[in-house]
Amino acid sequence: MDPTLDPEDVAFAGVLGQRALLRDGRLTSVELLDLALARIDRLDGRLNAFRTVFREGARAEAVAADAALATGDERPLLGVPIAVKDNVAVAGHAPGMGTGSPEPVAGRDAEQVHRLRAAGAVVVGTTHLPELALWPFTESQTWGATRNPWDLDRTTGGSSGGSAAAVASGMVAAATASDGGGSIRIPAACCGLVGLKPQRGRVPLAPDSEHWHGLSVAGILTRTTADCAYVMSVLTDGELPATLAPEPTGLRIAWSVKTPVPSPVHAAVRGALDGTLEVLRGLGHTVLQADPSYAGIQQSFVVRYARGARDDLVRLVDPSRTEPRTRAVAALGQRVPDRLLARARRWGDQAAARLAVLPGDADVLVTPTLATPPVRIGTYTGRATLAKVGRFVPFTPAWNVTGQPAVSVPAGATSDGVPLAVQLVGRPGSEELLLALAAQLERATGFSERRPPL
Repeated sequence: MDPTLDPEDVAFAGVLGQRALLRDGRLTSVELLDLALARIDRLDGRLNAFRTVFREGARAEAVAADAALATGDERPLLGVPIAVKDNVAVAGHAPGMGTGSPEPVAGRDAEQVHRLRAAGAVVVGTTHLPELALWPFTESQTWGATRNPWDLDRTTGGSSGGSAAAVASGMVAAATASDGGGSIRIPAACCGLVGLKPQRGRVPLAPDSEHWHGLSVAGILTRTTADCAYVMSVLTDGELPATLAPEPTGLRIAWSVKTPVPSPVHAAVRGALDGTLEVLRGLGHTVLQADPSYAGIQQSFVVRYARGARDDLVRLVDPSRTEPRTRAVAALGQRVPDRLLARARRWGDQAAARLAVLPGDADVLVTPTLATPPVRIGTYTGRATLAKVGRFVPFTPAWNVTGQPAVSVPAGATSDGVPLAVQLVGRPGSEELLLALAAQLERATGFSERRPPL
């Protein structure tokens, strides 16, 4: 490794920065992997981001990447370590889905992992999630609590909380995530990251055709918008471009703090929203207040979420190796008849048609991502969890119901330095615009330059 390189700077260089260092010959993929493993060894005892670390397999992949780099191989992620959420099939590994169930070893990679490997990524390990990805925090009886690099007493969010902790702490530059009700955007908001929920169907969920009856999508967590666009291009097989669109001008931007169910918004969160709106005005965009019509959204979400939990639970080898609150949600889903599920999907289709036109005929809608700053570890326990968590994350599930894209971007911090965030919601298929606007905010505020105090 180039002796002038600071390992801390390499860790936070991001996907594009690490790729450039590899291409320039300033370090090898094996050296980059060793740096990632050293950070995991040093930090993960406190953060609990990783369920499994593939030391031997990742080293073999890094050696192969170095050989390929020496031949001039230009694959986009060649030699870059990336982590995978532990509800995704990785060949030779048994994904636990956050539970204690002894699941079988996967015989082949899920399609998203296959695409990352084909692009040259080094899969360094799998990351924690709450049981069956059900919760907006990452805590379980089997695997313990995953902690926020910005404040170890706070949640990383969920369900992709392990991935968020791994990226925010610089253990890896990117990690896969999934989002059935906010599970990309929520951990991004808690950990100061960029989290894009893409348009439904943009990233294949194979071997599944869909998940949670159309609510779930797959994506990535990164520290910068440029990294997000770059890796999303790989995950979408080039359907989304690898580079950001030109800086947008003169957008019509609506804002709202309305939610499908009444939820108070914390003063710090409202301040972050107001500050973002002021930046957007300064960038020349027209900003107006306009509320979405959420008719049918909550009913559609709850029915599909509960039935999806039931579907996931019964597929486990040992459903009894789950928490009572997990089984309670699945029990609700067990009582959902097929005709109600079909009706819930129709409600979702109606909402999608209505909200394809954003309120105020806006190009982008801005809301808080969370209603409060990241909560303390252990805030939600027992069977009452389902009744309480919705007030923490009321802004995200609507866009899983409609299927349209939304991205969480950092928006300052609390007085004690914990990240805050806003959500940018777009019209159907508008990921490129959302990322371009997010990048404009990133340049104006410098949010990607912050590092947690580890």
